[in-house]
Amino acid sequence: MVIWWLMGGVFLLACGLVAALFLPGRGRAASVVPLAMQRGVAADGNALAGHPAPPSRRKIWRHPVAWVAAVLLLMLAPAVGTWWWSQHNPRQLDGYDDTSAPSDAQLTASLEGEHLIPPPPLPPDIFLTAEVAQERPLLASADRRWEQLDPLFVQTVLRIFKVMRDEHGYEMALLEGWRSPNRQAQLAAQGPQVTQAGAWQSYHQFGLAVDCAFLRGNKLVISERDPWAMQGYTLFGQVAERLGLTWGGRWKMMDFGHIEWRKPGVKLGAPPTP
Repeated sequence: MVIWWLMGGVFLLACGLVAALFLPGRGRAASVVPLAMQRGVAADGNALAGHPAPPSRRKIWRHPVAWVAAVLLLMLAPAVGTWWWSQHNPRQLDGYDDTSAPSDAQLTASLEGEHLIPPPPLPPDIFLTAEVAQERPLLASADRRWEQLDPLFVQTVLRIFKVMRDEHGYEMALLEGWRSPNRQAQLAAQGPQVTQAGAWQSYHQFGLAVDCAFLRGNKLVISERDPWAMQGYTLFGQVAERLGLTWGGRWKMMDFGHIEWRKPGVKLGAPPTP
């Protein structure tokens, strides 16, 4: 909201400058002759000797260059405001407010005491199909090692997998867990349709986020355009939120398979302090 106020202020300032430069003044009839004499113009409008008359504002305004300058000034005002805002405020993903939803006490209690074991790695070929490459660029090189993630977060994710399998009949698959800052920057370079977060701006760099999808037979199903998968993502998000995690399906740029733990003390934007 602040940026729109800023851009509006810059726009109004630009309008004021254009008006001051090009619009003729009003309400100054009583002082026309004295002011003209001061500027070297006789009362009849002729230039006094040795004092050339200044160009009329009306004549300047009628010149095509003046119109072009005015239009460019008005067009540049919002761009300047946006640039200033981007230089003074770090880019963040939608919803990154470092808060988390309260967990469902009953569900949490029912799963406490269980130490779940991560499933065995999936065959690498399952991530190399043309459909997977279309949905998730560079997924084949993603890190899917559970040991790279926060241990408490791992247990929460595995509990979600268990509920999805036992209560809803969905077999979950880990697409990506920990992500290096270099890989994050590489994905960000692909454009905002892939990710809006740069290096150290994602919980993936802290081992506190995972991207997941579904297994149907021996096939990986990622696209939410599949009604079965979309129903699964909705259930997946509900279970994750009941366990206190943040679901990417609620962001403006929706990421249905993404869940993260906004662990207290973890701040995005810089490497963790030793």
